[in-house]
Amino acid sequence: MMLLCSIFVLLGIWLLPKKPLIGWSCIGFFGLAYPLGIYNLLDRKPMIIINEIGIFDRSTNQDFINWELIHDAYPINISGQKFICLIIDEKFKPLRKKGRLYKSTDKLNEAIGAQELNIHLGQIQKIDEIKLTQFILQMSRADKNTKTELIKMLPKMS
Repeated sequence: MMLLCSIFVLLGIWLLPKKPLIGWSCIGFFGLAYPLGIYNLLDRKPMIIINEIGIFDRSTNQDFINWELIHDAYPINISGQKFICLIIDEKFKPLRKKGRLYKSTDKLNEAIGAQELNIHLGQIQKIDEIKLTQFILQMSRADKNTKTELIKMLPKMS
């Protein structure tokens, strides 16, 4: 992000003598990538939290997705990016609470074979998406005691 925005910042600097308003606009807008990029580089909060209650993915901006709501899961690779698609109970889909813009992305998700809730694994290194998908399916079908035992085995997956 910072590298791509640097091109436009340099373009803004080049435009300063000729068109100062456009130059400063480019510098100001694309210059915001630097603090955001540094924040993302230094951010050490976990991206995915898995516990007995459910799974939480910071990138989806949702609450915990309870295991009982997950009916199925499958891995998908979109342009080299790994995702785990979650098929959840129709009554609890977050799309019901969203506006028209988000509802239109649902059709795009269907076209590429994804679901409304997808866990992005791009920022997680050394993870086997097949094993994680199997783990999610096991957790969604397990009883409370079994979930506790499965959580203890989770670090062995990577």
